Amino acid sequence: MALNASSLPRRKFDVVIVGAGGSGMRASLQLSRAGLNVAVLSKVFPTRSHTVAAQGGIGASLGNMSEDNWHYHFYDTIKGSDWLGDQDAIEFMCREAPKVVYELEHFGMPFDRNPDGTIYQRPFGGHTANYGEKPVQRACAAADRTGHAMLHTLYQQNVKARTNFFVEWMALDLIRDAEGDVVGVTALEMETGDIHILEAKTTLLATGGAGRIFAASTNAFINTGDGLGMAARAGIPLQDMEFWQFHPTGVAGAGVLLTEGCRGEGAILRNSDGERFMERYAPTLKDLAPRDFVSRCMDQEIKQGRGCGPNKDYVVLDMTHLGADTIMKRLPSVFEIGHNFANVDITKEPIPVVPTIHYQMGGIPTNIHGQVVTPNGQIPNAIVNGLYAVGECSCVSVHGANRLGTNSLLDLVVFGRAAGNHIVEFNNKNKNHKPLPADAVDRTLERVARLDSSTSGEYAQDVANEIRSVMQQHAAVFRTQASMNEGVTKILEVAKRVPNIALKDKSKVFNTARVEALEVENLIEAAKATMISAAARTECRGAHTVEDYERPADDPQFPLGRNDAEWMKHTLFFSEDNRLEYKPVNLKPLTVESVPPKVRTF
Repeated sequence: MALNASSLPRRKFDVVIVGAGGSGMRASLQLSRAGLNVAVLSKVFPTRSHTVAAQGGIGASLGNMSEDNWHYHFYDTIKGSDWLGDQDAIEFMCREAPKVVYELEHFGMPFDRNPDGTIYQRPFGGHTANYGEKPVQRACAAADRTGHAMLHTLYQQNVKARTNFFVEWMALDLIRDAEGDVVGVTALEMETGDIHILEAKTTLLATGGAGRIFAASTNAFINTGDGLGMAARAGIPLQDMEFWQFHPTGVAGAGVLLTEGCRGEGAILRNSDGERFMERYAPTLKDLAPRDFVSRCMDQEIKQGRGCGPNKDYVVLDMTHLGADTIMKRLPSVFEIGHNFANVDITKEPIPVVPTIHYQMGGIPTNIHGQVVTPNGQIPNAIVNGLYAVGECSCVSVHGANRLGTNSLLDLVVFGRAAGNHIVEFNNKNKNHKPLPADAVDRTLERVARLDSSTSGEYAQDVANEIRSVMQQHAAVFRTQASMNEGVTKILEVAKRVPNIALKDKSKVFNTARVEALEVENLIEAAKATMISAAARTECRGAHTVEDYERPADDPQFPLGRNDAEWMKHTLFFSEDNRLEYKPVNLKPLTVESVPPKVRTF
């Protein structure tokens, strides 16, 4: 029987949340506690969502270990963002930070403790006191398993609140009506292979990042940018996708993350001469400079012949001086990772590390309530009714061109909670579901039918690997204009191959090949947005460092290649015709004075 809208199973909810990581479950907890009927879709069991991989901590100016307040956190986040972050959203996040951390503590999250019983806080890159004068201890940590502790805590609270989880379900497409409002999603139940229509007054995307568009990544295999693909296909732009964070300490050859908490506890980066080279680049913060800066310094050491190993293609992270007791208490997971992925005992020898893709600063544009916004005529931030996005898949733009460590977990809970509160208000005013449009499932059925009817064509993983190869080669730590231009040409060629993906196995039950083929359609949207947005930004800013535009640090007009006169603006990528639009950065905080742009020094 041919599939059509009338033949598909349909369910109605107040809210459908796509993704069961930290932001999705923080939002669902707020909604379930308010008595709303919530469905949370997840490709994996909730406690296997990628938030579980976050290690180092969640940032909040509690002041438990050293002098701190939210104004310092606010300043550090703006400076870390290289002035591309929106200062209203940054103020909101930093002011809310202590509240949400204490809330997690009351939920039962097992933070490490100081002798006086307060939450333990460690130093982290780019976090300072007194506006950059000295490092500060702001990262609230549960050993080096902070994301793990957070995710399990939120899951337990959601079970208590009777949240509905749809485990091993993959959302496929947003359903928009003639007015452009979002009225639900289509989804694949992996266990049966059936397509379902899930109607909702509100849909919230919390699908995490798209780090799997790169070959070397700290991201889980599930991080295929599904929310980005859904939004892009529905005509919603993707914002600031040129900005990708390379984490300085991925295990060389494996890509597995070693938390910045290592350096927060006192670990040191060394080159082949045994030199602590970060002292030369960042005299004040040294190894605790922001991630984009440290990654470029490491890359510079390797390029100048001071890399370690037989091929001189990595540097080392030295923790031996911390002592086995400190390592086993504060960094137990890092000890295990050293054993399992580098065959190194970190208590006795340094571990090889290289910058590895870690986090997307861009995503689906939103406001501080999590509402998705898009240009509409003269309105630069028109609200898309019925659609919210939170977490790494969103871009409220608290991270700008470079995220500070610990602000990712903070982003999840601050904006997950804010979106939950706003959705409760929305649902109290909107008692009825809007009707489904006649073409509600056409796009989804066309995509699935194309795979099911295919007799020959491309293998999904071959296309996915080609995407990763292009991105790794043309959108890495250092970029050149020529390389990015070539990358645009290549990724558009790869995009032509995506419709030709074929499926040999047509079975329904747990057909992972079908899931992977559908994921490639999301990967290509994130990759196109990244490559085209990057090639168009003719400056250096944060994680987007283009060798053609680097300038001396003493050039007042273009500090280190950053061109504030022309490029203090957000990129918006529209998939339909691969076009770009721009909107200004919001330099006006909510209640305090703006932080004017200046040269970033550490």
